[in-house]
Amino acid sequence: MLITVTRSGGFAGGEKERVLDTTGRRDAPRWEELAHRAVESTADGYHYRITVDGRAVDVQDPYLSEEQRELIRGVLGEGA
Repeated sequence: MLITVTRSGGFAGGEKERVLDTTGRRDAPRWEELAHRAVESTADGYHYRITVDGRAVDVQDPYLSEEQRELIRGVLGEGA
């Protein structure tokens, strides 16, 4: 499964994108479950696009579910 998280906005208006490929990872089931839950639970800050196997959701801070926040932190490697 390919998971893509894109962040844009903020004070500088920059964009950051990272892709996580779960193929062959020992922790793949955890990431995949988290990703599926994050795109299903879509409830002034950063904007994120989370794409899971072609299915995308756009979310904005501070309106992130815990699943989305955890996925963004894990994939981008920094706080959400």
